[in-house]
Amino acid sequence: MVTTLKNKDQRVAVFIDVQNMYHSAKNLYQSKVNFGEILKTAVAGRKLIRAFAYVVRTKTGEEKPFFDALTSLGIETRVKDLQEYYGGLKKADWDVGIAVDAIKTSDSVDAVVIVSGDGDFAPLIEYLQNHGKRVEAIAFGKSTSSKIREVADEFIDLEAPADKYLLKQRKKWPIPLFH
Repeated sequence: MVTTLKNKDQRVAVFIDVQNMYHSAKNLYQSKVNFGEILKTAVAGRKLIRAFAYVVRTKTGEEKPFFDALTSLGIETRVKDLQEYYGGLKKADWDVGIAVDAIKTSDSVDAVVIVSGDGDFAPLIEYLQNHGKRVEAIAFGKSTSSKIREVADEFIDLEAPADKYLLKQRKKWPIPLFH
């Protein structure tokens, strides 16, 4: 593991698995995620180089205000169209896209923050660490893979206090209900 601690001179990139965070907040708290607060926690006073949010577009386009809100926070959106299959199956998996972007961006940063509790990111974390990067994971602890907690240089649990990372219910930014 990389033992470097956080410092203000570190260059950081943030990769947000929006669907993972959305479903965790919805299932655990019947709420929506405050991505602005998560970004502040991820950057932690360091130099933000880039922040990406991986999102899914539906045929109706109802999520556009949400995408605009992310952009207004300084988060670049990576958009993928929702795939709908015969029989009603819906899919939009960003794991490979997140991994590729994290590897491509890692040369220009000191620290990488993965905002997801998805255990599929453990090999990515280990790869980045083996290439000298500090890798932090941020997610709701109850829905986070134990492997992510084990391998990350630091795991930040959004459940302490969760209210800081949840939106009040008056804002309406729908995200498709699938995973």
